[in-house]
Amino acid sequence: MSNYERKKTTPCCVGCMQAIKWIPVIFIASVIAWSYYAYVVELCVLAIESTFEKIAFLIFYHVICVLFFWSYWNTVFTPVGTVPSNWRIPESEIERLFRAESQEQQKRILEYCARDLPVTNRTLNGSVRFCDKCRIIKPDRCHHCSVCGTCVLKMDHHCPWVNNCVCFNNYKFFVLFLGYALLYCLYVALTSLEYFIRFWRGELTSGGMGRFHILFLFFVSLMFAISLVSLFGYHIYLVLKNRTTLEAFRAPIFRVGGADKNGFNLGKFANFQEVFGDNWKLWFLPIYSSFGDGFSYPMRHCDEDAESLLGNSDTRIEMEEDVFPETRFHDSIIP
Repeated sequence: MSNYERKKTTPCCVGCMQAIKWIPVIFIASVIAWSYYAYVVELCVLAIESTFEKIAFLIFYHVICVLFFWSYWNTVFTPVGTVPSNWRIPESEIERLFRAESQEQQKRILEYCARDLPVTNRTLNGSVRFCDKCRIIKPDRCHHCSVCGTCVLKMDHHCPWVNNCVCFNNYKFFVLFLGYALLYCLYVALTSLEYFIRFWRGELTSGGMGRFHILFLFFVSLMFAISLVSLFGYHIYLVLKNRTTLEAFRAPIFRVGGADKNGFNLGKFANFQEVFGDNWKLWFLPIYSSFGDGFSYPMRHCDEDAESLLGNSDTRIEMEEDVFPETRFHDSIIP
């Protein structure tokens, strides 16, 4: 195949791949739509005889359903955000970086490029983290997503079920989505259990497919509830520890202190507030209320550690020059 033909077919392939990524989202939306019909029409309207029970079931169901779908919508359609242009490495420095003859020279160039940026995370060799694809200095907790094709702020993971990265901008929505999805499944399973048993015993009669809708409604909701319990519980654990999924598997490395899984751990309540905010009225609503800007984060005992390790300001300057000699090359980078 010629280069011309390859370029010609590329847009079609890209379009097909983008369409395929939406299949899991369409599947979830279809399951929600079917469960709505099965619960509202087949169970509440046609199967339940008590008017009071119908009204009570439908009111609570719709409250949970709205919160569930609202959270899911925000998780799917909230943009991951972009790293600002001031984090981009100038082309001249990129060329010098790739022409560098040693690792130490690369470290000095990166330190110079990040001299005015609030970065504390480092690579295994102690260098400032940078992305060779986006050509930017990576903010703390930022990672490049190969699916999204960009660097993502406080990346947790890329979730195919929402066709989006779970990250700084939508992490609160994702946790609420898991919680309300679990609540939705448990509510549907528990309220349909009695009628599932009665249909199974043949104590109730229902026209044709109605019986099967209720049977499958119970089984599907129970199956999803079981799978969601562990996932929701795990992310609550991560929220209280102030970790992302990536950080749970590979501890972030700090300029001072090295690798530390608890580097961003401020205490359970402070960690919770970092994701959900300090306005309790918004905690359980899928409305953005997280703290921070996505580029810098408070660290555990940062002030105390700096004070105990570095002492007064004069000692701090001397120690920085001894431990981090690259900071003295800000104005004279070795070509």
